[in-house]
Amino acid sequence: MADYQSRPTAVVDDGAIIGEDTRVWHFCHISAGSVIGERCSFGQSGFVALEVTIGNDVKVPNNVSLYTGMVIEDDVFLSPSCVLTNVINQRSAVSREHEYKATRIRQGATIGASAFTGAGAVVPQDVPDYALMVGVPARQESWMDQQDNRCEEPPEA
Repeated sequence: MADYQSRPTAVVDDGAIIGEDTRVWHFCHISAGSVIGERCSFGQSGFVALEVTIGNDVKVPNNVSLYTGMVIEDDVFLSPSCVLTNVINQRSAVSREHEYKATRIRQGATIGASAFTGAGAVVPQDVPDYALMVGVPARQESWMDQQDNRCEEPPEA
């Protein structure tokens, strides 16, 4: 018996590893070879591709897709319908695996929905801890402290 919960319409491929107390909601697909930590939540219509690693206490709301090779560390929140990709130059092709770039979202990050990375921002580069990024392409607007307040200098970790 699995130590996680999944709805009858969810698809969890054989070979996916899912931690205790994780929930997989309707129409979500977890691919073989993915490794998911404990106490995570995957909203409706999400997708986790092959070889994705996700830490503990991660919230992935509705309509979020995570692609091959992505690493999401502990305590991350991804806003509903945020778009993450690991191909720098998007073009139609049958096989583009050689173009996948490592994508890591660090512990405690929040992406989108008035978070440290503003909704609609396109982030093509590494981002310092506690940076508030906005725009296309994303630029650093200020810093955020651990209580989600803007500040002029980076907070002490």
